[in-house]
Amino acid sequence: MKIKLAKSELIHFIGIGGIGMSGLAIIMKELGFKVQGSDISNNKNIERLKQKKIKIYIGHGKQNIKKSTILVFSSAIKKNNPEIVFAKKRKIPIYKRGEMLANVVSLMKNVVVAGSHGKTTTTSLISNVFTHAKIDPTVINGGVLNSFSGSAKLGKSDWCILESDESDGSFTQIPPTYSIVTNIDKEHLDYYKSLEVLKKNFISFIEKTPSFGKAFICLDDKNNSQVIKKISNLNYNTYGTNKLSNFKILNVLQKENFSKFDIKISLPTTKENSIKNIKIPLIGLHNIRNATAAAAVAFSVGIPTKIIKKGLEKFSGVQRRFTKVFSFQNVPFFDDYAHHPTEISQVLDGVKEVYKNKEIVCIFQPHRISRVKNLHEEFSRSFKKADTVILCPIYKAGENIKLGFSYKNFAKKIIKNSKVKLILIENNLDLIRYVKQNTYGQKIVIGMGAGSISNWIRSLPEYIK
Repeated sequence: MKIKLAKSELIHFIGIGGIGMSGLAIIMKELGFKVQGSDISNNKNIERLKQKKIKIYIGHGKQNIKKSTILVFSSAIKKNNPEIVFAKKRKIPIYKRGEMLANVVSLMKNVVVAGSHGKTTTTSLISNVFTHAKIDPTVINGGVLNSFSGSAKLGKSDWCILESDESDGSFTQIPPTYSIVTNIDKEHLDYYKSLEVLKKNFISFIEKTPSFGKAFICLDDKNNSQVIKKISNLNYNTYGTNKLSNFKILNVLQKENFSKFDIKISLPTTKENSIKNIKIPLIGLHNIRNATAAAAVAFSVGIPTKIIKKGLEKFSGVQRRFTKVFSFQNVPFFDDYAHHPTEISQVLDGVKEVYKNKEIVCIFQPHRISRVKNLHEEFSRSFKKADTVILCPIYKAGENIKLGFSYKNFAKKIIKNSKVKLILIENNLDLIRYVKQNTYGQKIVIGMGAGSISNWIRSLPEYIK
């Protein structure tokens, strides 16, 4: 579906406070379009939008869109939303975020990062390498980059680095020049209904990569390996620790504040090459893979290895990706976005590797009832590298479905399958009480989840110090 945008249009974003929606709104405002939006409540993204002089309505209602000529909605918005109902009645064109994004970036050279986990960090690392190469890219990301304190920016070059959103299938409409698939996992199955359907969408995404571009697929992921066998053309390179990878990770060294590694490059058309002593200010093998994806794309577009290494080493991070927030009684507290069993396991693997002698305390707030319902077995096994789990109530994210089992039994299953000590808490006050009484010794505390847990962790100092 192609859309033509005249500068006289007034584009209204429903759910503009979401990280992806707010980023797209900012880019379109900077491209010269008239932009406004609505959301149910205020947040940091909305504050950033207000600073850009974008009009925001708190609450949804038909009066918000009386002058709008185009509507864009996020996958979180229900079909009975009053603004969507009114727009349909008035025959105002309505587009998914992915459709609008595809049209906005269709005239750029795009590096599109897809996958169930690691997209935001990978997108950010690529952006940093391109910036160090004096290519000023447009960036549309799913997290706030510390380098410019935002999730999106309009660049001066014709390059765009963007994170795809697989939640509603529209990611297959984005036109990539270069594409990356970090991994494929049981995510967004409320939309896809099965892992097989999700894989088919990824095959479609990979096969859209044009002959003058290239796809980069992580060979360490078992679902990726299955997908590769079904791709109709060989217009891709692989990366990972797997010995058959075109960009092979070797000589890994992990410390508390950084990781070091080499990449051996074996491509059919060129002689064997390598990038040695790459240093990144991140921990965990998953982040080494993300950095390798960034290096592979940068190498393929001709960025010199010296600049690739500098761009990776000088990376200033993404907010809520193992971000240290404060220390209390010499115990560091971190904030992380991990809200899927795979992400939790990967973060804890990295932490265990570098904080060998510390007790790992994980404060976990599950995100969405449907995710806990579908993945409760996987969640129960994902805390094996932790010592203690503080289990918070589920952040429902607007879902009102039945869990189908007792939450106490879910807690018992985590204790049994991950072999951890577990404390079940009911609210923020319980957390404050626990932290006050139990923060001592050789510990590291990590808050995990995609809901309000970040605010809980970040507000702790005012209550405990």
